[in-house]
Amino acid sequence: MKMDMESKRKNLTILIFAIFFFNLVGQKLCGGTERRRQTEVHVGVILDMDSKQGKIIHSCVSMAISNFYSLHNNYATKLVLHTRDSKGQLLQLVSSALNLLDKVKVEAIIGAQTIMEANFLAELGEKAGIPTISLSEFSPLLSRKYPFLVQSTQDETSQFKGIVALIEAFNWRYVILIYEDSDFGKDILSNIIYSFHQNNINIIYKMTITNPCTDEKIIEELHKLMTFQSTVFIVHVSQGLLAQLVVNAKKIGMMNKGYAWLLTATTMNLLHFVVDTSVIESMQGIIGFKSYIPKSKDLYNLTSTLRRRIYIEDPFMEVMELNANGIWAYDSLWALAEAVERAWVKLPPRNDNKTETGTDNLLDVDKIESSEHGPVLLKEILKSKMMGISGEFQFKNGIRKSSSNAFEIVNVIGKGERRVGVWKESHRERNLLSTNDLEGILWPGGTTSTPKGTRSLMGINGTKLLRVGVPSTRSFKELVSVYYDHQSNETKFTGFCIDVFKAAIELLPYRVPYQFVESTPNHSAITARTYVDFFHNFNHLNYDAIVADTTIMSERSPYVDFTMPYTEIGVGMVVRNENKNMWIFLKPLSLDFWLTTASFFIIIGFIVWIFEHPINQEFQGSPSQQIGTVLWFSFSTLVFAHREKLLSNFSKFIVIVWVFVVLILTSSYTATLTSMMTIQQIQLKPDQNYVGYQFGSLISSQGGITNKLHSKGYKPYNSPEEYAKALSKGSKHGGVSAIIDEIPYIKIFLAKYPGEYSMIQYMPTSNGFGFVFRKGSSLVHDMSWAIEKLREEGELAKLEAIWFHSKPTYAYVEGSSNSPNALDLQNFGGLFLISGISLALALLLLLTFVLRQNRHVLKNYKFGNLLQYIGS
Repeated sequence: MKMDMESKRKNLTILIFAIFFFNLVGQKLCGGTERRRQTEVHVGVILDMDSKQGKIIHSCVSMAISNFYSLHNNYATKLVLHTRDSKGQLLQLVSSALNLLDKVKVEAIIGAQTIMEANFLAELGEKAGIPTISLSEFSPLLSRKYPFLVQSTQDETSQFKGIVALIEAFNWRYVILIYEDSDFGKDILSNIIYSFHQNNINIIYKMTITNPCTDEKIIEELHKLMTFQSTVFIVHVSQGLLAQLVVNAKKIGMMNKGYAWLLTATTMNLLHFVVDTSVIESMQGIIGFKSYIPKSKDLYNLTSTLRRRIYIEDPFMEVMELNANGIWAYDSLWALAEAVERAWVKLPPRNDNKTETGTDNLLDVDKIESSEHGPVLLKEILKSKMMGISGEFQFKNGIRKSSSNAFEIVNVIGKGERRVGVWKESHRERNLLSTNDLEGILWPGGTTSTPKGTRSLMGINGTKLLRVGVPSTRSFKELVSVYYDHQSNETKFTGFCIDVFKAAIELLPYRVPYQFVESTPNHSAITARTYVDFFHNFNHLNYDAIVADTTIMSERSPYVDFTMPYTEIGVGMVVRNENKNMWIFLKPLSLDFWLTTASFFIIIGFIVWIFEHPINQEFQGSPSQQIGTVLWFSFSTLVFAHREKLLSNFSKFIVIVWVFVVLILTSSYTATLTSMMTIQQIQLKPDQNYVGYQFGSLISSQGGITNKLHSKGYKPYNSPEEYAKALSKGSKHGGVSAIIDEIPYIKIFLAKYPGEYSMIQYMPTSNGFGFVFRKGSSLVHDMSWAIEKLREEGELAKLEAIWFHSKPTYAYVEGSSNSPNALDLQNFGGLFLISGISLALALLLLLTFVLRQNRHVLKNYKFGNLLQYIGS
């Protein structure tokens, strides 16, 4: 018994010693409990936990922390997540963020499922000096505004090159853009429009939707879209509006055969969070771009784990696959954990008492303290470079960048979508895409035939024939003429405007049947050419368009749509060329100019005679002969006809300079005289001159133009013949001194009376002629394009030459009606100064040379001998 007790005591002692030994060895091997303790770094997570998107992202974030530290249990730091529910409300989001900053002292915040949420969180992050990781759709403006904001989602601006390539692959040229009137839509709207314009894809209409928006308003806008010719819609809206849009489009028949709907990646990525089956059913046949996530074993394992986790938490929430937002959140947490480990080696942890309160959510921004770790942590996050589940994961200027931007092209079929292709951005100028690169697509209406992208253009009352009204004008038949041809027994429509319309509509890439209709006498507003009541009541008239000499005016634009102008813009003034002054040739030069020029001719001739007389036989003879020779020689330089051979180098130098002066004088004189003889301009004095204008034209309705002319009065006329008659009479005999009208009318008038009249003044105060269409017509954009094409190819100029019979050249002085000023001496004083200096220099050099080298001549001074020596 005693031995048993001793044996038990001995065994117990051995057991205690063994336990103590193994515990000591374990501490040595593991480095001690103090060394194994990790520094906790607190991170805030703010999500809308009531939404499917928020629940999935939260599960991905939690799994990222778990998976990361199971592989990196030797790290000195560990992220501790503090989740807050924003409930989808901005006020709750801000309150939660302030609580995390003030009470928990978080070193970073991750969240923001929308651009607006990202904006608020970024503002608070800047105040606290901590990184804010955004999971919202990409915004190029936010990163420039907030340096502490890190956007972990994909830069989606490159997708628009892919959308352009897809549109070109289907040979679509005209599209309608539907976007949300919020930060969501506006942020990248300019990128969409720029990409389309660069590739000649015409956006014929932009439909904006406010959020929230009523079904009635959306249906009203969709009905408007049905009036346009394009059936291709590019959609960039948020999740809630997408559901409203497609359901109502399905209801009114816009998801039938012939329509094409293309969703941007930002919109398509949200499709996973649409839980209503009726919405998915309404989207059948839609195609869209979607952020590309490469298939991998890690992605498969993560998806499987997430499904099991979600099913345990919410059995009614089905997750077929992980969406890009969740995967980006997963990779972001890995990048953040790596950055924290690197940053905390450089700086000691912040010594704060971090307590979970969760109750004190006072909105007190002043309580926010700036973090000393924030800038270092931000720098380490932006230096992150790893291969995540989403692929290459790195940042540039706060924006996630990838060496190869790729997007899936998916087709909504059944309960989800099917991949039909992948588009990758290349470094080529054009990222072309072929239909051979795509699998079969099931389009709206259940058809596999690719929509043409345009519908047959419908006119008024649902007809396919475009009714084009043509007013019958009383004058200027070269522009528009309507008459009945008895031989063919039909009404003829001719004129410059008619031919331009025909040429433009033939250039369109689709056929537009049209019919010209003469304006009946009942439409007096058109035939009178005032168009005042006509534009106000256009929608009540039986026309789809109007072809006439219709000026584009801002006061008409609220009622109709104009194409771009197809005529020259502006208003001009025409006067009669009157050349009755027999002394007009004297007017180009002032009196002092004439006298100075004549004096220099005589002086030049006399100086040349001084040098040439002793040595040149042609400058000798009787006094009368010598005077005649001097005058002949000097004035013959005016027309460069002097024939006398000069022997003295000094006289040659003088004549060369003088001929240069004469050349400039004659050129200036000729130009001024030509101007005066070509255009006999008028001085519109209030007490002497009347000005004519075309009755019922733009001039009569724009008093601002005529008010600038300060004329005695204005008289209306109706035809080129009346213009000519009035100008021939003049203001003193019951006519007018000038006619003011738009450039096209002036061209016709000058072509009818070439050489008799000239345009002397031009004012760019009118917008030219344009074709008129009903408000919102898709033809406006296409016809404007066709007019540009006609102008570039010179077809408009050819049609002008045909109908206006000539291309008159007008000379005008903009904004002035004063006669050209005569040339005075002050304008050319420099030329005479040069000539005078050359004369003086020649004489001075000659005199200096003679005095220094031939002093003996002075002793036996004889004037004749001196002159003889000088000439030698």
